[in-house]
Amino acid sequence: MTNRAIIGISNWAKTRESLLALADQLEAGIDPEAGDYHLNFASATQLLAELPPRRLDTLREIKHAGPMSIYAVAKALSRNYSNVHTDVQKLIEHGLVEKDEAARVRVPWDDVLVRVDASLLAAA
Repeated sequence: MTNRAIIGISNWAKTRESLLALADQLEAGIDPEAGDYHLNFASATQLLAELPPRRLDTLREIKHAGPMSIYAVAKALSRNYSNVHTDVQKLIEHGLVEKDEAARVRVPWDDVLVRVDASLLAAA
């Protein structure tokens, strides 16, 4: 089974509906299946503010290269260490990247998808 991080836009009503369904499962004693990690933002503006193109480039490089130091990521991207460090910290906060015991960063997901749909166009 592939574990994926799925990034997208979701309104409060959809999020609330999903949480209530999960609560019903838990109350019924049903363990939810291990599944995809969903990272949703309230709007396209928020998604793009938190995950601008350079930050997504950083995520892509870490995924492609495998566990590496932040310095190595910065070097591979030909970017300033401080800026890459900031990007990595945000990616860690969002659960898209993690550090291992050797302080190397890695993407714990088999795949990372960014869903751009009509909601992005409507918000633009």
